[in-house]
This record gives sequence, structure tokens and C-alpha cells, in this order.
Amino acid sequence: MELYFNPLDDACKSVVGAVREGTKLKLQVYTDLPSLKLYIADDFRGVEIAYPMEKTEGGFFAYLNLKVGLYWYHFVSDNVRFGRGDDFTAQKYSFSNYQLTVYRKDYVAPKAIAGGFIYQIFPDRFNKVGDFEVEEGKVKRDDWGGEPTFRSPDGVVRNNEFFGGNFKGIKEKLPYLKELGVTTVYLNPIVKAYSSHRYDTGDYLAVDPVLGTEDDLKDLITTAQKMGITFIFDGVYNHTGADSLYFNKMGTYKQKGAYNSPTSKFYKWYSFREYPDKYESWWDFSTLPSIKKHSASFQKFITEVVLKKYYDMGFVGVRLDVVDELGEEFVVKIKKATKAYSDDYLVIGEVWEDATNKIAYGERRKYYLGNELDSVMNYPLKDAIVSYLLHADTADLIRVFCEQVNNFSFEALNNLMNVLSTHDTARLITVFGRDRVVMNKDLLKYERLDKEQYERGKRWAKLAYAIAFTCYGVPSVYYGDEVGLTGDLDPYNRRCFPWGKEDTDMLDFIKYLAKVRAESDAVKFGKFDLVYFDRYVVIYSKTYKKEQVVVAVSRKDAATRLTFENEYKEFFGSTYKKEFELPSDGLLILKAKKAR
Repeated sequence: MELYFNPLDDACKSVVGAVREGTKLKLQVYTDLPSLKLYIADDFRGVEIAYPMEKTEGGFFAYLNLKVGLYWYHFVSDNVRFGRGDDFTAQKYSFSNYQLTVYRKDYVAPKAIAGGFIYQIFPDRFNKVGDFEVEEGKVKRDDWGGEPTFRSPDGVVRNNEFFGGNFKGIKEKLPYLKELGVTTVYLNPIVKAYSSHRYDTGDYLAVDPVLGTEDDLKDLITTAQKMGITFIFDGVYNHTGADSLYFNKMGTYKQKGAYNSPTSKFYKWYSFREYPDKYESWWDFSTLPSIKKHSASFQKFITEVVLKKYYDMGFVGVRLDVVDELGEEFVVKIKKATKAYSDDYLVIGEVWEDATNKIAYGERRKYYLGNELDSVMNYPLKDAIVSYLLHADTADLIRVFCEQVNNFSFEALNNLMNVLSTHDTARLITVFGRDRVVMNKDLLKYERLDKEQYERGKRWAKLAYAIAFTCYGVPSVYYGDEVGLTGDLDPYNRRCFPWGKEDTDMLDFIKYLAKVRAESDAVKFGKFDLVYFDRYVVIYSKTYKKEQVVVAVSRKDAATRLTFENEYKEFFGSTYKKEFELPSDGLLILKAKKAR
């Protein structure tokens, strides 16, 4: 018995990846079996249908034209089921199904970040211009570059110290970002709040005075736009701060909040178990009271007032914090309000798993059917890249490559936000350089990389960023990663940018990757194909029109000789040849003489 089906091969599935509604899709199975049926389960409608397949020379085929939805399919012959195997073909017996996503025919992929390079800034720690003051109850740090404090002397975690990074500081460094190759800046929250991370919103309509004024923000965005750099803001709409205009537990604001009186106009935004001190909060942090998922007045305030304010300032998109905790109806409204400004503006979701099939709180999410998200922070790819480089094993990386190419549409794939370090994770060099993982944040302040650990971490971080910049999607660099900044879990991953103490070798490498990306339409927009992989080496190509780029990465302890049928040159080289040496722990970015 022989059987071949691979959904990443257009000879088997006429459209690789998710399928636009109204598309006539052909599935072709190559086999010598006497009969074959196709079974398709409709995830959202809860039905499974058997489709007879037509016999043809070499196998069986079927045409499909499905409604918008999420589907799972497999093949059956004489009561033997064939589904997805470990190698992503049906050559191995498996109980897994292939995924098929059908998205709205009117969906238009936004252009705001497509082909670009995102730079994430934690505003308090990037750059400071001028002096600043903090309100009572907050701590002013005048020692730029000092170690952030996890726990105050009284034992309480407050996140209330400020180093003074501000809008004018970011503006001052716009030439640096331009030279780096950045096209979009993603800002962590900038609204008035008690903490320096500002995820505990105090006032959605006021920028934090430590950052500057609203005019400073407008000036930053306008100046950046003239340089070809756009901005995305952080939308935190699942919870507010307890010390906020809306809840006002500390009595900071003159207006009555939900905590102060049941007659407050904000009272219905929150859920109280026993008024006023027992209320629903995000992960039981009493400083972060949760917003009711279906609060119509809150949703109207966000979509008609808050989003309008920031889009009118010039932002081109919003990143939704903990989007899986927002109701589907709310996300749809946010998407609609965003697209009212431009089809090219985008909504990015914080989703840590596969966003095309995620189940959260017992509900299958519909993020990628066309009405909700345009992009997500690509944590599955991040985890797979880290796994490959840490363990010298491509298995997880190849699996994620195959799943993402299959599960996302081609347009959505190229809009994924390829993160490697973020404000929520340990910095990349630390992940690769450390010899042990410490979870106790009180002890993390004593953890440092020695020179050998740092060099190892940097070597693998370079390879990680090379993959993120060239595979598919849009690379995202967390401020300071490009100059060798280290740090474990927060607050140590939120250290100040080390101006004047940059690792220029790391910086030059990120500039090299950005230049490759800027000068190659194949890297930015091309079709991704796996060329070769074994345990240690992965090679893939990006092809766009007449241009083809091949990327080879190795975690082998020895050099690997590569021989190609086609002629290639190193990307910025001049000599075309068929043989190359891929160094140990090495990288090659090659450009074809002629795309096949």
C-alpha cells in the first residue's frame, strides 16, 4: 500500500494554507488503494460529512467549496484512517486531522507592517531627554541603567519606580531607529497609570505625564512618519488599574469610581462579589480589576472614543493585550472601528498559542476568519526557534513551520509579528547563555552571564534573529536586544537601554539582517518552502517573481558542505557557485542567479 498526501504540496492541495471563501479547492491523494473517502468535520457547526472521491490515474481527488469556518479532515479506506503524520504527510498512521481554515472572501490583508521591521519599546527604559517628576507614592530613579527593583523594602511588589524614558527621548533616537532599518514602532502602554509598565490603566484618554505631553506624542509620531516610521499602541481592555479614574480604589481621582459608589457611571463595568472589597480581577491581582466581558458601555467607550483618539493622533494599529480574555463581539467591534480609518491599519493580538485554532475559556476562537485579528505575536515560532537552538534539534521548528504554512493564509503568514524577546519573556541572549533557569524573582537579581555564557547566548541569538527576519512574517526586535542587553523575567528584562555601552558586533549583525530584508522582495513577500532539514541543519527558500533567496542555518558541531543544483552567491557577494560551506553554529543567506 502506498499513499502520498501533503497539504504543503500544491499538487495535493491546490491552495497551500488557509483558503479564501468562494475558492474551488482541489484535494488530490496519490495512492494505489482501491477506494478512498474524504471526511470533513465542521468545527463550528459540529457536523462531519463524508465526501466520495473520484478515482483518477494515480489516485483520488475531490473538489471543495466550503463556507467560512474551521475544518478538520482525514481520509478513510476500508476502515483504515489516514490523517496527519509526524512528517506532515499521510504516509504514517495517525489519529490527527489536517486543518483547513476558510476565511471571508472580502478580507483584505493590511499593509501597515507588511514587509517591514518592528521595534518594541518599553517607554520608561528606552531613552530620556530632560528631567521629570513623579507623583506621591512613586519612586524616581535618577540612575539611568541602574538595576530595576522587583520587591520594595517592605516586601511588596509595586512596579512603581520610573527611570524617566519619554517621548522626547524616543524622538531623539529616531535617526538611530531609521539607520537600524525599523519601519514600525510598537509602544508598550503610554497611558497615565500608577506603575511604570502601565498595564494598570489609570486614564485611557491621558498620556502619562512622566512620558511628556500629548503634543510631545503627536510631534514624535509626525516626525517619525516623515522618516518612514509608523507607530502601533498597546490596547489594554480586559482590566484597568484599581488606582484609576474608573475604579478609584485609592481615591486619587475626584470623580467617583466603581469602588467608591454603586451610583458611579463606571460601576457596571466591573464585577463585585461583595461590594466593595471583593471583586473580579485579572489573575487575582487586586490592583487589576477586570472589566465585564460584555459591558456594552465600556466597549462603546473604547471603540468610539479611545481608538478614535489614538488613530487621530496618527497610530496605524493596536496590539490587544490578553486578547483571548476579551469577548468575540468586542474584538469584532475593535476590528471594525480600526478598519473605519483604513484597510491598511491592523489589529494585533497577544496570543501565545496557534491563533488559527485556539480554544480559550472553553470557546474555539475565530481570530483568523476575517472579522477579528490581522496579526498575532508569533510565540509558537519563538518557542520553536529557541528549542532548535538550545537543543540542537530541528524537530519543533520544522513542525511549527509546517503548521503555520498550512494553517494561515499566505497574506496572514507574512503579517505575523515574529517576536523573540518581549516585556513578558526573558531576553534572548539570557535564554541561550544561562546554564540554569531560576524562577524565583527575588534571586534573579543576582543572576549574571559570564563572558563565555554571553558569547554563547549572542551566537545563538544571531541565528534566532536570522530566522525571524527571513522565514516569513515581520521581525520584531525588543529594544536593546540588538545591542546585547540581557535580563531574565521582569523586571530584569526591562533594564534601561545601555547607550554608550552597546555591543556593536550584535548591532552590526541586526543591521545586516535589516538590510537583507529591505533589499529583497523575496524575503519580505516571497513564498516560503522547506528545502532540506536534518536534526542539526535547516534550509529554506523564499521566492518572489524572479528572485529567490535561500537561508541555511546549522547547530552542528562541525562545518557542513552544501551542494546546490542552481547557482547562488552570498547575499551581498558577487561570485555565483554551487558549493558552499555552512559553518558550525552558522548561517548562510544566499541569492539565486536565476529563480527556478
